[in-house]
Amino acid sequence: MQEMLAVMTITVLAVISPGADFAMVTRESWRHGRRAGLWAAWGIAAGVQVHVAYTLVGVGLLIAQLPWLFMAIKWTGAVYLIYIGWRTLGDRSPVADVMQASTVPDAAQPARKPAQWREAAQAFRTGFFTNALNPKCTLFVVSTFTQVVQPGTGWTLGLAYGAFMSFAHWAWFSLVALGFSAGWMRAAMLHRQHLVRRTIGGALMTLGGLLAVTSR
Repeated sequence: MQEMLAVMTITVLAVISPGADFAMVTRESWRHGRRAGLWAAWGIAAGVQVHVAYTLVGVGLLIAQLPWLFMAIKWTGAVYLIYIGWRTLGDRSPVADVMQASTVPDAAQPARKPAQWREAAQAFRTGFFTNALNPKCTLFVVSTFTQVVQPGTGWTLGLAYGAFMSFAHWAWFSLVALGFSAGWMRAAMLHRQHLVRRTIGGALMTLGGLLAVTSR
């Protein structure tokens, strides 16, 4: 029970701390609305399972012992964040108001469904790769399983811990998506979308830059 409480406490504190995942969900919720933000949250939750999987099979310990392998993950994640941030800064297209889009006549709705699914898939991929390539999440999962979870803990409990980590990420970032896609919040962000674009793009590039220059 003490081990379980420790894992849950560490997970919650790690999840709610601001970082790349938070910035990415904010970006998707602002640009594409609630649906995209929620799909990004699902992608982040799926990305957590990548870290859990390689940790449970022992690769996490290998990553912790091989600095070059960790640095490769770190630089890949940094480049990805900088790339998304640069795209956000360079995008000059106006952000559409999804509330207005929802008033399209019913006859035109079927034509919009493929675009909606493409946006959902893109949001999911963005959330997934943001988390899967995040070395901070690598360290969080690996250190939790190596320093908090007892060596004799079986696969069943280990998978349960991993499931809770994914659930915590999904729940928190779904709330973030709901918050930033709420009518009044999104309307305010759309009204100042150039400032929001610079803020989110700059934050993502800054996070990527800090990730690249910070030591292990």
